[in-house]
Amino acid sequence: PAFVPRWRSLSPEAERVICLLAAGATLKAHRSIDGTKIHLLHPLHGSEIGLSMAVVDQLRAYRLIDSNKKFPVATYLLTQRGQQEASTLLDATSLPLGSRRF
Repeated sequence: PAFVPRWRSLSPEAERVICLLAAGATLKAHRSIDGTKIHLLHPLHGSEIGLSMAVVDQLRAYRLIDSNKKFPVATYLLTQRGQQEASTLLDATSLPLGSRRF
């Protein structure tokens, strides 16, 4: 997706996803043989949560997450920008785990 300027605010659901990723949840894009893609957030505890493509697209457009581009299941990680956003949202003094060089 194209880059979206940071002055636009994240949706509440996108903020929740960032916080859950920072807390250890895993975001995966499951793709079937016919090309259907489903985004599921797998928290450390509890059931998986289905996400809309719009939320994932917003996080990608803001460059807060990036995937490892694997088939059939790609895993999304927080970028350095995503780590900064999570730190701001959680009012944390240290950054959560994430990918590098984004």
